[in-house]
Amino acid sequence: MDVLVLIGRILFALLFAVSAVGHPTKTMAGYAASRGVPMATAATLGSGFVMLVGAISVGVGLWADIGALALGAFCFSAALLMHGFWAEKEPQARQMEQVNFFKDTALGGAALVLFAFFAFAGHELGLMVTGPLLPIS
Repeated sequence: MDVLVLIGRILFALLFAVSAVGHPTKTMAGYAASRGVPMATAATLGSGFVMLVGAISVGVGLWADIGALALGAFCFSAALLMHGFWAEKEPQARQMEQVNFFKDTALGGAALVLFAFFAFAGHELGLMVTGPLLPIS
């Protein structure tokens, strides 16, 4: 079971780690600005940092509960700020943003499940560097 949880953690975290590396670019900041995100350059740098730290936390198992919570917060905020499909007029753009909105909300939901899993199971999980920072019972 420990190995399955480790593989799942790494695969989940990998998406965010790869995205975080390419996140702080002028292209991403420009896209964020076009979606109305204030201080887009700072926002993309900050969100890239949150993704990278969260991915490392979950993947390595270092306070993975906090890392999962950070990734969830990123996903929900990205869904709302970046993928407002309801404001799109053109059908293809609307559909593309709707897919991305629900992808981000699904990933955010998975991150919340992981948070609860890490916070509840805590020290029972093997192959973790630390237990949870916010244990729940």
